[in-house]
Amino acid sequence: MKKYLPILSAIPLAITGCASQTPKQPNIMFILCDDAGYADFGFNGSTDLKTPNIDKLASEGTILTDAHTSASVSGPSRAGIMTGRYQQRFGFEGNPPANGSVDLKEITIASALKEAGYQTSGFGKWHLGSDVAHRPNNRGFNYYYGFLSGGRGYFMNKENDVEGNNHSIRENDHFVTFKGYLTDVLANKAVAYIKNRDRNKPFFMYWGPNAVHTPMQAKQSDLDLFKGHKRQTLAAMTYALDRGVGDIVKALKDEKIYDNTLFFFLSDNGGSPENTSSCYPLKGFKGNKFEGGIRVPYFVVWKGHVLKGQKFSGLSSSLDIYATSLAAAMTPLKEEGKDISNLTKIANKLDGVNLIPYLSGKKTGNPHSALFWRKEEEAAARIGNMKLIRVKNLGERLYNLKTDLGETKDLTKLNKKDLENLNNQLDKWESNMIKPLWSEGEKWLDVTWNIHKDLFFNKKVRATSPSKLKNYYKNHPNEKDSYKISK
Repeated sequence: MKKYLPILSAIPLAITGCASQTPKQPNIMFILCDDAGYADFGFNGSTDLKTPNIDKLASEGTILTDAHTSASVSGPSRAGIMTGRYQQRFGFEGNPPANGSVDLKEITIASALKEAGYQTSGFGKWHLGSDVAHRPNNRGFNYYYGFLSGGRGYFMNKENDVEGNNHSIRENDHFVTFKGYLTDVLANKAVAYIKNRDRNKPFFMYWGPNAVHTPMQAKQSDLDLFKGHKRQTLAAMTYALDRGVGDIVKALKDEKIYDNTLFFFLSDNGGSPENTSSCYPLKGFKGNKFEGGIRVPYFVVWKGHVLKGQKFSGLSSSLDIYATSLAAAMTPLKEEGKDISNLTKIANKLDGVNLIPYLSGKKTGNPHSALFWRKEEEAAARIGNMKLIRVKNLGERLYNLKTDLGETKDLTKLNKKDLENLNNQLDKWESNMIKPLWSEGEKWLDVTWNIHKDLFFNKKVRATSPSKLKNYYKNHPNEKDSYKISK
């Protein structure tokens, strides 16, 4: 079945703009939002948030409607993206503690592309290790401007902006201060890099602002544009995010390298209830195994290689970014007769799939026959249209996403064959993973367990954080039930 539905970073090996028949490597621009909701961009159905620049960019490529991240929270999701491998292979299952990091044996996408001849740069949130050996400049990035932790404020503040603080801004691992609104600053830095790049090399750029993660902070001028809006601060923050994307795209066009740039745009996980994001029409949100936690807004653009103005409904993953980027970088090298054996070895270890054959129309169907998820006591599997969610000391649910995208009708008693198959495949996958190297702790285990319980029974979620759960039980002592008690 065809999966398309019609719908209303330096340069290549030869300098862009010069006429040549020599195959050219594309620049690669990877834009990763933080906690953005599935329905909070115009290209994915939003009518109340303004994202004209992002929507225009999306219209020039293909929107992936059944695309997922490899985790429902930021740290492990980014670990999967940066390595192109299930993060459970190296124990990075939950958000990392202060000393948590990606195993140094894992080759990041930046390191692989550097070996392929790229200059590499990153901007924004890291969240993959704060020790010196695990910082961006030691994990493949020639240049980095951002912060090491999982979040921070959007303006300079005394709490974050202290030398040695992992929330502070670093430029190539040196503490720096900044002026203005951080999303704008990150965009300006990216634009400056594009204009001052080495024109003799292609570039890979990771642009990962903390927008629209909490804290909910926006510029007053942006807030003024959305007076009376039900989600005023989110609307303002999203508008700033969109402005940043617009500035980056304009810089690429001004430099006449836009047409040879491969774009990826997505969120690191599902939208968060803490920032008022919307995951409509999906069930769940950031932090759980329902579609709202792992299915994300996602599109790919590459002129002449990716179909324009299309929707692709094949099963795809954020893990595919690495595989797709590496394939795009390797193809010209191979055509030029260069040795790519080491790059091929890296590609063969990836869990992701090269999406270009699917997004160009050369292949149809699902890039992945199956996808799997696990974070401590919760796991999920997707094979075809069937989705399994199982939670320790709670049970399991089986859904047919083709007929029940909202995951409301449990089929565990009606479809024993699929239930057995998904459980067997999930067990087999888990047997090839290692145990998590750390835990997010019993407070978060409790919250996540309770969220899954409420969603299992199609009830309103009672609490989305440890403090909210504590307050709920304080007011409803007879309802107290938790992972700790149930185990």
